[in-house]
Amino acid sequence: MSKDITLYWCSDSPPCWRVRITLEEKQLHGYNSKLLSFIKNEHKGPEVMALNPRGQLPTMKHGDRIVNESFGACMYLESVFKRQGTQLIPDDPAEQALVYQRMFETNTLQQKMYDVAFYEWVVPEGERFESALKRRKEDLISELKLWNGYLEKMGKGSYLAGKNFTMADVVCFPVIAYFPRLGCPKERCPRLMEYYEMVKDRPSIKASWPPHWLENPEAESKLKDL
Repeated sequence: MSKDITLYWCSDSPPCWRVRITLEEKQLHGYNSKLLSFIKNEHKGPEVMALNPRGQLPTMKHGDRIVNESFGACMYLESVFKRQGTQLIPDDPAEQALVYQRMFETNTLQQKMYDVAFYEWVVPEGERFESALKRRKEDLISELKLWNGYLEKMGKGSYLAGKNFTMADVVCFPVIAYFPRLGCPKERCPRLMEYYEMVKDRPSIKASWPPHWLENPEAESKLKDL
């Protein structure tokens, strides 16, 4: 079945990474992997555009089915291959509720991280203000405190939604991994960094680690002043 799956992805994208983690967790090895470059604008090429008119990655095709949004692709794979590999969505409704909550909260954590780390990249020079960046940093610090509190409440050694690795971890780990990568001080998110150290050596994570991070493992400094 894995040979019927084609994934178009790039190395520096949390959304792409989470789909690759899901494929690993569901033991869908041997899928058609199409690594593209944002810098070379390959995601706007005719092959991708024919499947995804937004020209965005990830783009995934399974047989005749196309699922382009990363959350949708991950949940689709879990649904179709539910009894294969790791069960990522629990059967218990109460457990499901927390998994879904953490999954969709990830969007807020990701956006607030982007707002600070890539401020100079997305905001034109004439529109940048120190006061605006300061507010963004304060918002990100508050968000990190929230996530640290979640893990504190769950207890040492917990995953994001309990004692088992779930879709919440699949979706959120690629975002959390950016904090040490971008030089975020550990004291800003100590429990998140404990979680990061616990999860980073999981086989599915190691197998899908961004290739350019392997080539250049040195941390950057975009969040060092947080």
